[in-house]
Amino acid sequence: MSIRIVPELQSGNQREKSAAAEPIPPLLFANLKSLYLRRAERLRQLAADNPLSDYLDFAASMATAQHQVLYDNPLTLDLSEALQKSGDTGAPPLDLNTWPRSDHWLRLLTALIAELRPEMPTHIIAVLDNLEKSSVHELESDADALLNRDFSLVSNEKAPFIWAALSLYWTQMASLIPGKARAEYGEHRQFCPVCGSIPVSSVVQIGSAQGLRYLHCNLCESEWHVVRVKCSNCEQSRDLNYWSLETERSAVKAESCGDCGTYLKILYQEKDPQVEAVADDLASLILDAKMEDEGFARSSINPFLFPSE
Repeated sequence: MSIRIVPELQSGNQREKSAAAEPIPPLLFANLKSLYLRRAERLRQLAADNPLSDYLDFAASMATAQHQVLYDNPLTLDLSEALQKSGDTGAPPLDLNTWPRSDHWLRLLTALIAELRPEMPTHIIAVLDNLEKSSVHELESDADALLNRDFSLVSNEKAPFIWAALSLYWTQMASLIPGKARAEYGEHRQFCPVCGSIPVSSVVQIGSAQGLRYLHCNLCESEWHVVRVKCSNCEQSRDLNYWSLETERSAVKAESCGDCGTYLKILYQEKDPQVEAVADDLASLILDAKMEDEGFARSSINPFLFPSE
């Protein structure tokens, strides 16, 4: 099954037909009121007694800045045409490969730099200075490289700041989509149905979505449903294994697939209601090292940790 976003009216026409057949919400948009503050709180909580405490604290500062910049720089945008085009082509409405970026994301980057500067140490301030001195052409080229996953073209120091601004931009746009999602037959559920990016991790939820797994987009922060006990990358289910650093009650595990040789973190809210897709993935890098030793490659990217090549 794939997920498609359709206009409100069209979704309404399908509602009665799909109510019995589709009780599972296929797509969850981010709650902008709490997204970044909850992430910052979780990162600071996880920083205690963690060997990556300094970097987790930095990530928490970034999330806090994103929250402030989000409300200081609102976005107004009519996405009706983009949604209609998406329906005609089958591509995500905010496709990261084709979306014509406005300079709003650059304003977000400038605001992030200003928000972060007062509390950053000297070596990070130097990175912020370099970003401020970069031309629009250089920044746009870096953005293109990150979105195209040409990570070796962007320094590891600059990448998290540029991605943070891009992510804010896409998250704002996603919140303005005038449509609903529905599940359809098809494949490629490893990609976000909103923007076409890849997940950072997956979360098995509690509450109204009890026991359901949702992949969390590393760009627009949307979450989409993918059934459990199925590889989120190649959709096979023959050779899945689950790894953790603690006991069976661990809230963070890695789901590995012997078919495609990749893994994705899976977080269990029933074991820890505070788990957060980005924060808990970043704080469990020791598990990534274990998975690498076992011969598996990540199928995801954390917005605070880009591969060097």
